[in-house]
Amino acid sequence: MNIIRSWLFVPGDSERKLEKSRDNPADALILDLEDSVADDRQDIAREMTCAYLKSRTDRSRQQLWVRINPLDTELSLPDLAAVMPGAPNGICLPKVYSADDVNTLANYLDALEAREGLAQGSTKILCVATETAASLLTFHTYLEGVSERLVAMTWGGEDLAAALGASDNRNPNTGEYDDPFLFAKTMCLSTSRAIDAQPVGVVYVDYKDLEGLEADCLRDQRSGFIGKIAIHPAQSEIINRAFTPSAEDIAHAQRVIDVFEQNPGLGTVGLDGKMLDMPHLKQARNLMALVEQIGALD
Repeated sequence: MNIIRSWLFVPGDSERKLEKSRDNPADALILDLEDSVADDRQDIAREMTCAYLKSRTDRSRQQLWVRINPLDTELSLPDLAAVMPGAPNGICLPKVYSADDVNTLANYLDALEAREGLAQGSTKILCVATETAASLLTFHTYLEGVSERLVAMTWGGEDLAAALGASDNRNPNTGEYDDPFLFAKTMCLSTSRAIDAQPVGVVYVDYKDLEGLEADCLRDQRSGFIGKIAIHPAQSEIINRAFTPSAEDIAHAQRVIDVFEQNPGLGTVGLDGKMLDMPHLKQARNLMALVEQIGALD
């Protein structure tokens, strides 16, 4: 899967917001059938989401994903059955307990792709890995065998707070996440990297604070996350910019690669008065690979 910098949630039952999202700079839309849709509008949301998917077969600029309801509810299978005729690029799976949930969804997608005549394995999965208390104890299950459909993982701080019985997820004095939520963030990042999935930054809920969003994106980017989920259309452009390497970053990475190539066989080299070794070369190559994938988006 190509890198996705910004994933924008769009209510699946809002014709106005669905139409406006066509021009949003987000790399991917997540058409939402879960939290943003009232129980009595589920059928309407499914119909509108499927119609929207069918109306946008060209996904070269913007992918279209669908967030279904949790697997342990009676809504999830009707969600899938209703939207798969529209061939979404992927499914966002909330309230995950372990990799077993991802594998169960993958099995459902096998059957539904066959029903719709879609290429097997074409529908990918983004899981919200930390919205339940049990999820903090089951990250090892992803290492024991998870479907190749799982291409991205993010974590959730708001639902996790409710699941843990916490009144807030941040320290009131520092504004930083409390320990359980830092653990969730760390495990999501490390597990994603261990299974070669894209680690996606958590939502920034204060949608009016764009400066705070940018700072949060840069923290995520420095930590190793790639991309972030947006809950407001104005967030997409800032997220894209934050997760796009700057010209200075690209130039430095190329210099690192060049100096190693000019000194074959050396494990360490000097550049600008600093000693560089193999991890620096790997970081530089990773950045250039990211640039190539982002170039395909832009």
